[in-house]
Amino acid sequence: MQPRPEDVTKIRRAVSVYKVSSIITGTFLLLLCLMMVLRYGFGVDIEFAGPYGLLALTPKDLIQGINLSSLILIVHGWFYVLYVAVDFVLWRLVRWSFGRFLFIALGGIIPLLSYFLERRVPRDVEAALSSVTPSKAAA
Repeated sequence: MQPRPEDVTKIRRAVSVYKVSSIITGTFLLLLCLMMVLRYGFGVDIEFAGPYGLLALTPKDLIQGINLSSLILIVHGWFYVLYVAVDFVLWRLVRWSFGRFLFIALGGIIPLLSYFLERRVPRDVEAALSSVTPSKAAA
């Protein structure tokens, strides 16, 4: 199956949102990995504007400022929701297999995969759109 000609504009818009969401999700995933190493490896969280300075590594129980570790968790979670939603829209409009949907969704879970997919998915979308002929798109 190929994309419908009437969906080309929606697909192009979804690809642009996908690119941004994949970069942001990937960045927060890397921050999340760093935060997990600090929290579970060294027993500290990242504190912002606490008594030990602007940024400090502080045991979770002693944090008096803003807990950036928790903020990183929350922001990554919400951007991952956006990432999967855009993945779903692309999957539905481009008419890809469900396996491809799941593979792209892994981009927000496996570190660095979203950066690879941010380059790959738009090329795959353009390849799928090239099968939609201009005569069909005008009809």
